[in-house]
Amino acid sequence: MAQSTYSIAGVKSVFPGLLVCLVIAAAAQFLADHYGAPQMLFALLIGMAVHFLADDVKTAPGIGFASSTVLRIGVALLGLRITLDQISGLGAFAVVWVALGVLATILFGYALGRFTRAGSRLGVLSGASVGICGASAALAVAAIMPRDKDQERNTIFVVITVTTLSTISMIAYPILAQALGLSDNEAGLFLGGTIHDVAQVVGAGYSVSEETGNVSTVVKLFRVVLLVPVVLVLGFVWRQGEGVAAGAGKLPRVPLPSFVTGFIALVLVNSFMPLPEAVNAVLVDASRWCLVTAIAALGIKTSLQSLGEVGFLPVLMIVLETVLLAAWVLAGLAYLG
Repeated sequence: MAQSTYSIAGVKSVFPGLLVCLVIAAAAQFLADHYGAPQMLFALLIGMAVHFLADDVKTAPGIGFASSTVLRIGVALLGLRITLDQISGLGAFAVVWVALGVLATILFGYALGRFTRAGSRLGVLSGASVGICGASAALAVAAIMPRDKDQERNTIFVVITVTTLSTISMIAYPILAQALGLSDNEAGLFLGGTIHDVAQVVGAGYSVSEETGNVSTVVKLFRVVLLVPVVLVLGFVWRQGEGVAAGAGKLPRVPLPSFVTGFIALVLVNSFMPLPEAVNAVLVDASRWCLVTAIAALGIKTSLQSLGEVGFLPVLMIVLETVLLAAWVLAGLAYLG
């Protein structure tokens, strides 16, 4: 009875803040449908406009729940977009080259952050976001990153910058692919291997041709799969660093994050025991809503003043990472040609 009472009390405590985040997500969807800009960007901006709610005792628990638990659910459900057959159909060279491009982008971000005032953690966060899947990757990496006072601010900053660049890429990259004389298949590899967010990849790919759209979507989803090993490796590295800092004599145990386990399980389900199409569509849509709701929560928790303290250098860093990834994929296409 006591447990039931506690659970009801817990639901009541998170409901107001969670409802605020859901309303912001719905408003962001309405604006995105009418003005064509990314839903996540609208959710961020609206969330930051009501930053005062982050300190309200009635809404703070629900906002925290949305930025953590709801986020992890959304990332796990991304696994339903992917099958192993889609990945194997890309070919060995494309798979290896795209994976190495993700690794190169993350290492490049780390190096830029390490040797500038931006910091290595911001470099890794931005590199993973650019290299893998934009805002979703930024949220997933931030979820396993050691906590510090700048983490939420840096996460929001990366999401805003990467989402903006992804929108620009959606418009500019198809034009660049045409100017370079890429075939439909090559254009799909280029767009899927470089643009940050899934929605922008789909928009850019199908604006060229149906074949380009199909190829670009599969390549992009393969990059999403790479979120799993990246999160595992980063979790191990950061936990090892914490163990060394604490004077531990052995390597720390690295538990598999629950959202990573869920992601892997759903990829396997989608590959070998696919759900009915209608059920899959509902869950994929739920994933998108979870991520937008989490973005709204992070927006609420971030002030414009704190974003202004980040400075111009991280913007330049993310732009350079974007340029590196595009050059990497084009180099691979040149080799294939």
